[in-house]
Amino acid sequence: MKISVIIPAYNEKNTIEEILRRVRATAIPDEIVVVDDGSTDGTRQILQGMADDELLRVVLHEKNQGKGAAVVTGIQNATGEVMIIQDADLEYDPREYANLLRPIEEGLAEVVYGSRFLGAARRPVMFWHMVANKLLTLMTNILYNNILTDMETGYKVFRREVVADIKIHARRFDFEPEFTAKILKRKVRIFEVPITFNPRDYSEGKKIKLKDAFEAVWTLIKYRFVD
Repeated sequence: MKISVIIPAYNEKNTIEEILRRVRATAIPDEIVVVDDGSTDGTRQILQGMADDELLRVVLHEKNQGKGAAVVTGIQNATGEVMIIQDADLEYDPREYANLLRPIEEGLAEVVYGSRFLGAARRPVMFWHMVANKLLTLMTNILYNNILTDMETGYKVFRREVVADIKIHARRFDFEPEFTAKILKRKVRIFEVPITFNPRDYSEGKKIKLKDAFEAVWTLIKYRFVD
């Protein structure tokens, strides 16, 4: 399978080179698509300096549109049969790729979620952020009759055909609930695997806010009843 890694990036000058090094070190992706979402801190200049990297494709948003918009742009520009969404902030470890891909390789699923709540190692911080994640996942399971443990995970892996005809309207962090809602409504086979997690706190640049949780709630409700 041809594997594309999609990295949405916004003002990640301190981590973008390291995450690219880690992704390359796995020797798994056939291409890395980085979507710079209007960075103003020098991230895009760093990326433009890597123009000779044959594995890397850089797509630039002229202005900041949000993570969801960057992911959608990445999907549109990726050419792989299977796509891995990779955040640029070092919270998620690319060494998990082999485990994330295995259920797809073995024909068990079309979509794989890396769950932060299935017992793997993690940095224990941000209690209320965890509570919000669990409540949103519970709401997802009630509305869509499932038993996910981590709807909000940033590690989502999927076959190209799964998203080929799905219209994603999300522009910010509402990508996670919209994507999940739409694949659950289509009865796409999902598999969860445990992943390690090393979260940043707000002092380190965490961008998700309380309003994003309310937006996620509305997104889950809305797409339960509309396409």
